[in-house]
Amino acid sequence: MVRWEPGAADRLRAAALDLYTLQGFEQTTVAEIAAAAGVTERTFFRHFADKREVLFEREELLAKGFLEGVATAPADAAPLEIVAHALAASAPFFSDDRRSWSRRRQSVIDLNPALQERELLKLARLAAMVAAALRERGVVEPAASLAAESGLIVLRVSFGRWIAEGERRPLGAIEQAVLQDLRVMTAPAIHPTEVPTRPEATS
Repeated sequence: MVRWEPGAADRLRAAALDLYTLQGFEQTTVAEIAAAAGVTERTFFRHFADKREVLFEREELLAKGFLEGVATAPADAAPLEIVAHALAASAPFFSDDRRSWSRRRQSVIDLNPALQERELLKLARLAAMVAAALRERGVVEPAASLAAESGLIVLRVSFGRWIAEGERRPLGAIEQAVLQDLRVMTAPAIHPTEVPTRPEATS
């Protein structure tokens, strides 16, 4: 007896997203997802802990890309540049063939407060892991936490642009543009040097 149906996980993801989009996340049951994918509920639970994890089960891969990026950044890189390296290393996780899935997934999350909370917790855990990795590299606080949180803000803003209708740029290119905006915003302001006025001639 075959225990693992070939392609079952992919079929379950597709079926779940279709049902979440059509009738809502809360209204969809595991039994309905399994039936739509042509598998049993038992098979569903072999792949996913619950119906929520269909939307979140790949977050470990994103975290892995971030942490590898931190670890492989140049030794003399500043904290924000280390985070930029981590963003570039993790960007391939969001390949162009996942854009449609990500767009639909986000539309489901945006309609459900519990899923929104789950997404925020995911990002908070990732920020904590990146800050810890920065500290291991010798970055002190509060620079480590500030850089990590800044990187996650860049990711969130870039991801929102990446899934926007009509957007065609890869996520990495969008992240570079958002990072540049951040650098401009945080750069020291340059004030023109005051030119002393010449005293008026006395008559």
